[in-house]
Amino acid sequence: MRSPHQSRRLRVGRYSEQGRIYLVTSNTLDRQPLFADWRVGCLLAKQFKQAERDQLVHSLAWVVMPDHFHWLLELRSDSLSRVVGRTKSLTRLAVSAAIGRTGSIWQASFHDRAIRREDDLKAVARYIVLNPVRAGLVERVGDYPLWDAVWI
Repeated sequence: MRSPHQSRRLRVGRYSEQGRIYLVTSNTLDRQPLFADWRVGCLLAKQFKQAERDQLVHSLAWVVMPDHFHWLLELRSDSLSRVVGRTKSLTRLAVSAAIGRTGSIWQASFHDRAIRREDDLKAVARYIVLNPVRAGLVERVGDYPLWDAVWI
């Protein structure tokens, strides 16, 4: 687990730009498989959709894995840190209410990578949605319930 000092270093120099596309990854605290139950994973998926409804992002692809998520998004408003922080916070509240858990469910930091315009977005989206197959959770992506992509 990262120390608080190391987590802050991830944010140093972080700059977010509206209209830019980002690949965001975040882990649960101590990599606990909280989202192994698809009903709990749906609570996170609902927050991805809420961020879109609130016009904070345009979600291009996402997958909820048992202990982390990947989210390909176009930032529409606010900063990336605030959007991700809001999504994680609202998910924590929903998970706490649903399963009676208290305290944090997320590692403090998240990883992001700005996608250059020349990068193949569909290839990045394929990488995201194929995560459950590579992890051995399912044999076919269609057998996994917690993913979406605008191209499909």
